[in-house]
Amino acid sequence: MMWLTGIVCLAIGVAGGLLLARRLDNTSPGRVEELENRIQELQRFHADYREHVSEHFNTTAELVQQMTDSYRDVYQHLARGAQDLCSEDVANRLLPSADNALFASNEHEALEQPKDYAPKRSNGNSGALSENFGLDRRDTD
Repeated sequence: MMWLTGIVCLAIGVAGGLLLARRLDNTSPGRVEELENRIQELQRFHADYREHVSEHFNTTAELVQQMTDSYRDVYQHLARGAQDLCSEDVANRLLPSADNALFASNEHEALEQPKDYAPKRSNGNSGALSENFGLDRRDTD
């Protein structure tokens, strides 16, 4: 009798668990289709968004290039005007020499990276980043 009661209780528990799981389960075919449609919609939105971002940055790059070209044209116009209309002395003071011209060439000069140490100077003094810069070393003995 004990075995029979255990088997009946097990069967009732399994049946109750299955009913409860089916009732709580939201994976009906309609719900699955709705979620798949939502995922596809979000993927389309994401693709459109990425396309808009790409277009925005391409347009920005073109506008910055146009602005740079316009600035160079204005600078060259001012340089020609200074050379034509001003004396050489005034033109040299207003505009940098050809070696220092802003748009002289497309090649960028290599800039020196800042140092994190104090370079020694030729007269024996230490540089401004040295620990003893500006300090008088006097023996206090």
